[in-house]
Amino acid sequence: MKVVTFGEIMLRLSTPEFSRFLQSNTFDINFGGGEANVAVSLANYGLDAYFISKLPKHEIGQAAINSLKKYGVKDDYIVRGGERVGIYFLETGASQRASKVIYDRANAAVTTLTSNELNWDEIFKNTKWFHWTGITPALGLTARETLLKACRGAKKANVTISADLNFRAKLWSTTEAQSVMIPLMEYVDVCIANEEDIEKSLGMKAASTNIENAKLSFVGYSELAETVKEKFKFKSVAITLRESFSASRNGWSALLADDKDCKTPYRSKQYDINIVDRVGSGDAFAGGLIYGLLKKENTKDALEFAVAASCLKHSIPGDFNLVNADEVEKLAGGSGSGRVER
Repeated sequence: MKVVTFGEIMLRLSTPEFSRFLQSNTFDINFGGGEANVAVSLANYGLDAYFISKLPKHEIGQAAINSLKKYGVKDDYIVRGGERVGIYFLETGASQRASKVIYDRANAAVTTLTSNELNWDEIFKNTKWFHWTGITPALGLTARETLLKACRGAKKANVTISADLNFRAKLWSTTEAQSVMIPLMEYVDVCIANEEDIEKSLGMKAASTNIENAKLSFVGYSELAETVKEKFKFKSVAITLRESFSASRNGWSALLADDKDCKTPYRSKQYDINIVDRVGSGDAFAGGLIYGLLKKENTKDALEFAVAASCLKHSIPGDFNLVNADEVEKLAGGSGSGRVER
């Protein structure tokens, strides 16, 4: 089953363990990025996952491609060219100290990728699903134009389109985000977001919620999901629910409203997570939800798979969620003790 994602993959330089930028003499090296992370998850679950992007012809560009191919992601639609691979620096927080990200991604190769360099008819031939995030149109005008052509090509080919809103304040303002994201919603079938993404990208806010005090109102989020779904004519809306007790410990669940089994918004089981690395956890959720909606008969089961997949990602260093479908099914089915498997 063919699935396609489009976005940027970056070089990730993270401080060892929980050290701060100012005290570290070395960095741990990985690659990652929203849509690339989703592609890796889907490949790990056994789907034919393709990633659209642009990367330089030099060795760092090739290393980024190799990091994807290692886990089975197909690189047929990665264009080679441009000058640089975007970089992000990560300082992992602990206890009451939050994690911190610094970007060095200006003029990355993907920002020069034009629609003329891609064959949309070929890309979406026999494709079941196309996924993008709000990070991609935040990269600049060229990326927005290419994404719009991608959405039109996917819609023409009758491909299901999902978008994770993924608002990034360091990339654009709320005003700019809404001016771009709201028109793109006409192409989206499945909307994935958290409460901040919806507020910043679509201008809609959940009631009775204070995430920093770890207080979530399921009623408020349910109303928000139904309102967003109705306004933009989505088939499904999934909202992740993170209760931030500290940088090291979060409560994690999600709700789904759709036209099938969750006409009344359904909330998943909740996980109490001790965090190793939360970067990429939202992408792990998106990858799990896409897989679940493609493979499971009941959309409630799809949501439980997505939340379990993302729960496991919190235990894995790096951007990629390196778990298989059986491991996710085991947790979703109730086996979360963490006992050694012998």
